[in-house]
Amino acid sequence: MTTATIQTVDTPDGAFTILADDSGRVLASGWTTDADAILARLPERARPSVIDVGETDAAAAVAAYYDGDLAAIDDVAVAQFGTAMQLAGWTALRRIRPGRPLTYTEFAGELGSPSAVRAAASICARNAPALFVPCHRVLRSDGTLGGFAWGLGVKQRLLDREAGVPALVA
Repeated sequence: MTTATIQTVDTPDGAFTILADDSGRVLASGWTTDADAILARLPERARPSVIDVGETDAAAAVAAYYDGDLAAIDDVAVAQFGTAMQLAGWTALRRIRPGRPLTYTEFAGELGSPSAVRAAASICARNAPALFVPCHRVLRSDGTLGGFAWGLGVKQRLLDREAGVPALVA
């Protein structure tokens, strides 16, 4: 039996939910209040059997990130479940610096397989701890946004924030 803690915090991009294991590692996260949507990001074998609502250490990093400390998410521990290539890809995503997004082709090159663009896109699509493993920093080869599990609006605002573009006031 594994236990995890789930917490939802408010951000300028909407509610952000974090699921962390009993060691504080982020298992999954995203811009939603729907716990089932967060759990669905995990392979079934990796889903905790017990989930308690509580506070996570990662929430402080989210607040700091949105307060302008873009590096605050870098040291948050995550736990991911996948193939050796996926694990290598998720590690590589954490090396992409804010304000310097890569294309899927460039990301595939970082993985040592410049022609494996679809595999690179799949790695991004299967990334469960969004924000902490910044898959939003990968773009289509033509520089357009491509996909993002939590919506292209959120992806654009994250990229703008990291590029130093001021947020529009609604």
